[in-house]
Amino acid sequence: MYYVVYGFLYVFSLLPLRILYLFSDLAYVIMYYFAGYRRQVIMQNLEIAFPDKTAAQRKRISKQFTRNLTDTFIETLKMLSIGPKELQRRTNCDFDHINDLVARGFNIHIMAGHQFNWELGNLAYGKEFKIPFIGVYTRLNNKIFDKIFYKARSRYGTYMISKEDFRVKKDELLANRHILALAADQNPSNPSNAYWLNLFGKLAPFITGPARGAVKSDNAMVFVGFRKIKRGMYQFRAVPMTEHAAQHSPEELTIMYRNLLEETIRLDPANYLWSHRRWRHQWKPEYGQPIDQ
Repeated sequence: MYYVVYGFLYVFSLLPLRILYLFSDLAYVIMYYFAGYRRQVIMQNLEIAFPDKTAAQRKRISKQFTRNLTDTFIETLKMLSIGPKELQRRTNCDFDHINDLVARGFNIHIMAGHQFNWELGNLAYGKEFKIPFIGVYTRLNNKIFDKIFYKARSRYGTYMISKEDFRVKKDELLANRHILALAADQNPSNPSNAYWLNLFGKLAPFITGPARGAVKSDNAMVFVGFRKIKRGMYQFRAVPMTEHAAQHSPEELTIMYRNLLEETIRLDPANYLWSHRRWRHQWKPEYGQPIDQ
């Protein structure tokens, strides 16, 4: 069954994006106007993040977000067959700072958020670097689609590893030269074991592993922000955080990451994954004092 599904999706991905976007347009209409996909969650998140905007402005962001979401799914399918020249044309990437760190012998933690299109960014960055580029991902429940998307994400050299396997193989993988890419804005499974700090003015838990790992290994840290220039065209910009993570506390680095993430989202509000419940957990006194207060 895997080969049947993969073969169909591969042939589908060969269509030009201008044709594939017709399917995205249809999916947008169904998801936004008929299914109301996670509309309440999205609007609640936008009310928290942008209380200064009017309801009409937040609604426009919600609509554009849903378009970006369906576009991202179609663009992810396109990854099955996208060639290197088209990938380069669609991803305006800033590699200079990271390549300089690599040339000077640093290992690097790339910190990013769930901005569109992180999938194309993964391909573009994996294709560029001369040392292993490691991406940590969450397995899909459907084994066929999990295998298909793993294949697509790995096409240009990214070493993809699931969160579960990374916990087991982390020390082995990070003992050698590497660039580790992490989406560090995920909700922790245990909110009592998290860094609590304000995100857009409301307390949210941040996972501790990325900053703690960088401090332990004294890696350089870089934030990469994404911006959608136009349909199918993205800009990826690397912002230096530190060359020596061990000179900072994990809490300081997490605050630094939060600031850069917020700044990037504000530049392009519809380009963030507002459908996940970023403020799902509520802070409790037993969790300890928030780190930015």
